[in-house]
Amino acid sequence: MIQAEGLCKSYRIQQNERPIIEIKRWSVETGERIALLGPSGSGKSTLLHMLGGVLKPDSGKLEISGFDLSAMSEPERDAYRADRIGYVFQDFYLIPSLSIRQNVELVLGKKLSRGERADLLEHYFRRVGLLEHMNKLPHKLSRGQQQRAAIVRAIANRPTLILADEPTGSLDWETADGVMRLLLEVCQENGSTLITVTHDLHLAELFPVKLHISEINGAGRREQPKENGYKAAGAGGVGA
Repeated sequence: MIQAEGLCKSYRIQQNERPIIEIKRWSVETGERIALLGPSGSGKSTLLHMLGGVLKPDSGKLEISGFDLSAMSEPERDAYRADRIGYVFQDFYLIPSLSIRQNVELVLGKKLSRGERADLLEHYFRRVGLLEHMNKLPHKLSRGQQQRAAIVRAIANRPTLILADEPTGSLDWETADGVMRLLLEVCQENGSTLITVTHDLHLAELFPVKLHISEINGAGRREQPKENGYKAAGAGGVGA
């Protein structure tokens, strides 16, 4: 599913280059569900942005489902992301003037017939408990409901890879637990690979695989200690 070799990314701060990602080897199997842990500034979000094609590596190879993202142009990465990646953000990013149904319809494109679109929307909104709310504007929903709508948007095209960046960071503990369990269940049902950045060790325990970024990222390992209480667990094929 994911193969990374010699992957490097740096940022320029004033006149200095600061390495943020240095991954010798890393692989993820199709269908794995990984909680990616680590302190702020350790490269978690940068890695997620490279996996989603938002950022291009400075060097190395990043291959996902046979597509070499490291060799793609920006327009090619944009097209790849639209077709094959689902994103779940901390702040939802739902368009406030559109119903949550319309927000999801925006990502569906024109591949489906009207009947197929209606069936798909009904299936997923029922699955996340929002069938009776799908014609409401986002501000009419609770934050937990908005994040569930954002999950539908991320999975509606049945992407092979779901990337979630602190998806429960703005939710209360009980709501966060329910949303994270839902995301894991839906990804398992669809066979999607899920990589979730989180600082919440309790929620990370819900995942089959817990991976501290220092296990794969040499740059982060040099600069950041592991979080207290973290129990090391590596993803399949991890090498550093």
